[in-house]
Amino acid sequence: MDIKALTFKERDEFKRESIAKKVITLLQADINVSPMVIDGSWGTGKTEFCHKLINLMRGDDTHHLIYIDAFKADHADEPLMTVLAEVIKVLPDEDSQKSFMKKALPAVRYGFKAVAKAVVSHTLKQDFADVADGFDKEIQGAADKAIDATVESILKDHVKAEQNLKALQTALSDIASTKPIILFVDELDRCRPNFAIEMLEVIKHTFDVKGVSFVLITNTQQLKASVNHCYGHAVDAQRYLDKFIKFRFELSSLSDRNIHSPVIAARKHFFTLAREKKCLPDDCIQNPAFGQAIEYLIQYHSLSLREVETLILHIQIAQSLSNSDRFIDRQYLGYMLLRLIGVMLVCFRPELLSELKKGVVDANLLSEFLGVKDIPVLDGRGIPKVWEVIMVILVKDCNKNTEKYNPSKEQEAYWQKYINNSFMGDTPDQNEAINQIIETANLMSFE
Repeated sequence: MDIKALTFKERDEFKRESIAKKVITLLQADINVSPMVIDGSWGTGKTEFCHKLINLMRGDDTHHLIYIDAFKADHADEPLMTVLAEVIKVLPDEDSQKSFMKKALPAVRYGFKAVAKAVVSHTLKQDFADVADGFDKEIQGAADKAIDATVESILKDHVKAEQNLKALQTALSDIASTKPIILFVDELDRCRPNFAIEMLEVIKHTFDVKGVSFVLITNTQQLKASVNHCYGHAVDAQRYLDKFIKFRFELSSLSDRNIHSPVIAARKHFFTLAREKKCLPDDCIQNPAFGQAIEYLIQYHSLSLREVETLILHIQIAQSLSNSDRFIDRQYLGYMLLRLIGVMLVCFRPELLSELKKGVVDANLLSEFLGVKDIPVLDGRGIPKVWEVIMVILVKDCNKNTEKYNPSKEQEAYWQKYINNSFMGDTPDQNEAINQIIETANLMSFE
């Protein structure tokens, strides 16, 4: 059976149709998740999943869907040509194809390295070989002009490089304005390191165009190895990839990062994005206690600006994939914070989330994540810190190392006052608090 024609109805032994539907929801939503990475090790069925995803989405007819096997194009050594040759195929008629090629070729020619004529000829002929019939003469003419160009003419093009790039981007934008384009780039992890990294850089610098999105089907561990091969092991490969990748999910598990950044800037960035993306209600954003809680976690976990963006993006994703506005359906601060914990565990502590899902609720691990060393003694006048109250709520659901975080009998009335009046509205039922965390995380689960 042709793998490109496979659908989930014909074969879905790994029960991944629900995952594909989540991906489609994100790709069709008004959220910038491009480039998205579908991550997984070799042999996990990424390519088959990609084709089934494309065929499922094709039924909606909302986007131009383009599949690119990067490994097959690796020999050509020109990622820009590889992508553009596929974009041309979606154009409806001869005139529109000619018009696009005319705008694209100056940028393509500038993008060529100073290589031998034979290599340039092979690249042009090979990458455009499959374009619709009737364009052989135009393509060959473009190839001949590029082959005959001197080094001096290429250097002159450098002056017009930005102008040519903008012309190409405008042409792409015109196509996407009537029907957005999604390019699925597969097998990037099997390519030569130089080609893989050049493809990422072309996507970032050339195809940063409204209406044009990329989904990369790859193994990020292998991409990291390609980064270090090209730029040396002194380069932080994860930070490098973070510049290119907006959203990533695995067909298995997520990974975490730990990058440091100034607290004030990160806090401001969080609330600026929250207002801009409208992913949190105004009364939540304006709540001083919520603001203090956010600021503390940003400081405690040393979140970078990029990690703040990741956190906001995942809040948006949780909302988009839920059947209701899960972050605003209950107005109590405590529930807001429990859902925030669920999102943060997905982003930064998946191993702790995995333990919670297994039913291993260790008070020491939760307190370490929240930055709560112990529970203060209250006298009826002092006010506990936000995360101290949340820890007292959570400890009732813990089954390991609870001694340090359970208030004494004399203290229970004071703690209950804060829980009932300011945080939850009433005392949560058994496991309700921990279930809020898990249910929020499950919204973003692709298992």
